[in-house]
Amino acid sequence: MQKNKLLESIKNKNYIALAPMAGITDLPFRIICKRSGADIVYTEMISAKALCYKNEKSIKMLKTDDEEYHCVAQLFGSEPDIMSSAVEHYINDSGFEGIDINMGCPVPKVVKSGEGSALMRCPDKAYDIVRAVKDVSGLPLSVKIRSGWNENEINAVEFSLLMQKAGADIVIIHPRTREQFFSGHSDWNIIKKVKDILDIPVIASGDITSPERAEDILELTNADGIMIGRAAMGNPWIFSQIKQYKTEGFYIKPSADEIKQQIKAHLDMALEGCVERYVIANMRKHIFWYTKGLPNSAKIRNQISSAESRKEILDILGI
Repeated sequence: MQKNKLLESIKNKNYIALAPMAGITDLPFRIICKRSGADIVYTEMISAKALCYKNEKSIKMLKTDDEEYHCVAQLFGSEPDIMSSAVEHYINDSGFEGIDINMGCPVPKVVKSGEGSALMRCPDKAYDIVRAVKDVSGLPLSVKIRSGWNENEINAVEFSLLMQKAGADIVIIHPRTREQFFSGHSDWNIIKKVKDILDIPVIASGDITSPERAEDILELTNADGIMIGRAAMGNPWIFSQIKQYKTEGFYIKPSADEIKQQIKAHLDMALEGCVERYVIANMRKHIFWYTKGLPNSAKIRNQISSAESRKEILDILGI
């Protein structure tokens, strides 16, 4: 297999990734996280079927940039021929570093279509999907899974073994069940069980909320890398903090001014070539996350809720 950054990062134990998150990990946020120390970034989950139907919105989600090098495209779907067709026509020659298949999304709309975490109840179909994608692509392929469907159907170990047999190069585990969604706690012991039995790399995810927690999960599971999701929302510095903590035993938190300047940079990047009112509406959630814990944050969020322009937002932030 051709060498690439994805596999080299894992081999060198430098794999700290930004997780794929629907509505969040668009191009501007991925670039910000790369600048902040993420080794690998993942796109939002993209429908393979929508790509095959030439859906313009889905195709735009594949836009990438040299600055975010290296990026992995995450696809979701339940039909092997559609998944392989989407990869062949849209991913292979688009500059992506790898492909990830979403087998963990718990959202009812996705699950109802037999996609996302529903595939963990259909391991044979999941096998066929991985096999079909590997038949048309030489890019590294990962599958992102959960621990199982519910507490009575914990099948991450067996499922991961089957994905390895199908040809997956990497398994990424968020050890909550589908029924948990994002509630309760992730069971890191499941990651360890999978790591102990697989020959391919295993990436740990779930409840990695600080540099200390990053060290803890690696020590417990012996995983080959980690993936950060919700902890990066409003805090892209977590990637550099994890690296600083690993090498120096401490990490520096951003100042209020640095946070405000990051909001400005994020906003300006998002506005490039886009309609301002749409960008502002989408940016509000990011600004709420960025400003959490700042002085007068409740007042700031209340004012941001009604802001309709870049100028209004910068005035509210005092920059």
